[in-house]
Amino acid sequence: MRNLKHLFDFYIDASIHVALAVYSLLWVSSCFFDIAVDNYLGGFVFFGTIACYNFMKYGVEAHKYILVASRYHKNIQFFSLLCLGIALYFAFFLHVEVLLVLGVLSLLIGLYTLPVLPGTKNLRSFGGFKIFLVALVWAGTTVLLPVLMVDMNISCDVIIEIMQRFILVLILLVPFEIRDLKFDAPELNTLPQRYGVTRTKIFGAFATLPFFFLTLFKDDISQLEAVSRGVMFLALGSMIFITRRNQSKYFASFWVEGIPIFWAILLWGLSKVL
Repeated sequence: MRNLKHLFDFYIDASIHVALAVYSLLWVSSCFFDIAVDNYLGGFVFFGTIACYNFMKYGVEAHKYILVASRYHKNIQFFSLLCLGIALYFAFFLHVEVLLVLGVLSLLIGLYTLPVLPGTKNLRSFGGFKIFLVALVWAGTTVLLPVLMVDMNISCDVIIEIMQRFILVLILLVPFEIRDLKFDAPELNTLPQRYGVTRTKIFGAFATLPFFFLTLFKDDISQLEAVSRGVMFLALGSMIFITRRNQSKYFASFWVEGIPIFWAILLWGLSKVL
């Protein structure tokens, strides 16, 4: 039992869970646009997410990522470098347009993590900027990249889906922002620091409305999308309602981060009956 807990903690801490969440959203996009997830893109996104997220979590200061003292974090470091190598292999098979967008997204991640201006550590130092940057990267990765990979036109439906995905990630980040309230430095000016826990939860609750109702502006809406998005609307609202300042250890890092995985499983199940 103890070994299983260590494996589970490594699964969470090494960002494997979040990588599955990102891949799940990639798969969700493929279902909505009726396209296949390219194996090379899927592999790049999964392994690249692990490498990038671990660098963002443990390497906010670059020298700390290189000089690791803990054996546990050395294992995560080695695992991350292995995943980075695999991701770079998959990158050789991606379309030029995809690589260009990936370059922009990678630049945003780099600016988020590394110092860019005198007197600031990185873009994370700009108050309230973090969640919007993360949401933008997730939306671009999970909606725009699969569309470009199959040479599909950037239609109105694609733009709306990018907006909805951006909003979804903002909602999912609310419990993390509230959880980290006791750890974040005051100068970060996160949403809970600036507006309080209650108003931040209200923001998350109201954000579920455009996440769902923007669907009505799409030209092509399948029954599968309408039903699954309705279930997600209820799930996200419930998640915001039960979010507390003092959370259990795995509430945000496993259950909240697992909501995209739940969406993919829900879509797969509904596709068998609808």
